[in-house]
Amino acid sequence: MKSLLCLVLIPLCWAAHHGNSTVYLDRIIHIHENGPRLVVEVEQTKVITHRGGNATLPCKFQHESITAGSPSHKIRIKWTKLTSDYLKEIDVFVSMGHHKRTYGSYQGRVYLQGASENDASLVITDITLEDYGRYKCEVIEGLEDDTAVISLDLQGVVYPFFPRMGRYNLNFHEAQQACQDQDAIIASFDQLYDAWRSGLDWCNAGWLSDGSVQYPITNPREPCGGKHTVPGVRNYGYRDKDKGRYDVFCFTSNFKGRFYYLIHPTKLTYDEAVQACINDGAQIAKVGQMYAAWKLLAYDRCDGGWLADGSVRYPISRPRRRCSPNEAAVRFVGFPDKKHKLYGVYCYKA
Repeated sequence: MKSLLCLVLIPLCWAAHHGNSTVYLDRIIHIHENGPRLVVEVEQTKVITHRGGNATLPCKFQHESITAGSPSHKIRIKWTKLTSDYLKEIDVFVSMGHHKRTYGSYQGRVYLQGASENDASLVITDITLEDYGRYKCEVIEGLEDDTAVISLDLQGVVYPFFPRMGRYNLNFHEAQQACQDQDAIIASFDQLYDAWRSGLDWCNAGWLSDGSVQYPITNPREPCGGKHTVPGVRNYGYRDKDKGRYDVFCFTSNFKGRFYYLIHPTKLTYDEAVQACINDGAQIAKVGQMYAAWKLLAYDRCDGGWLADGSVRYPISRPRRRCSPNEAAVRFVGFPDKKHKLYGVYCYKA
């Protein structure tokens, strides 16, 4: 039997806990003669699901006792969610023997799959938009530990948004709230990049979740970075989250409910539109719900209708004359005077 050769402690920093978040400023490195004897493995590095669904983040481990014939240390399994700045980790789930604990918004929604004694896979139920991101599976046995990172991606749609007051009027915090108000979250760079690859072209810069400001161009032209530049996602870099003023790119996914155009005998003012949906047992639909219905359900309607933000839009999935003849898109009419009786209304019934 070969014994432990050396133990090297490198006191770089320390770990501090803040609420449900853990800020890692250091770790201790253990060096053994035969290298690590605890190995964490994942079958896939990305799992794709949708809002309201369930997902299993795969994680398995192999381990050996350091001393032959001695009982193994208790296995500790910890799941955290990584943030965009890489310094903070949001606690999700911890298990050690019969002791288990979940944190924050994950309470009641996560548990270990436990298909075998070496299975540390995490099951997340009733997926929310906020669950999107990267998760770390960490397994600890005595002085040994190993980790793996898995991405949880959502099927959905990215859309640009600006408020009634006009373009370039949102700081980062207002941009986050604007997306939430329209049944969405602020989009990540990866989500915007995937949308650009799918053809999204938008000439106004918008906030992303990491605090950067960017915009996707598939058709280079003079007002949008130059006519002779290559297509791509233009990057303004990181901006002051309080003072910077831009639009925002939002992301939304499937919803549990019904999105529909309300058949009504007359055109409506904004206030009448709100009340008409209420009278129908619903609420006036949000921008994110229209985009989700259009992108994920191929909803198609050539009638402009009021939405919750005071805008008038209509979704076209089958381009045709007089109804977005050149492309499938959510058409934006504008922010009319709310007293004008010129439009119908789109409703959402949960």
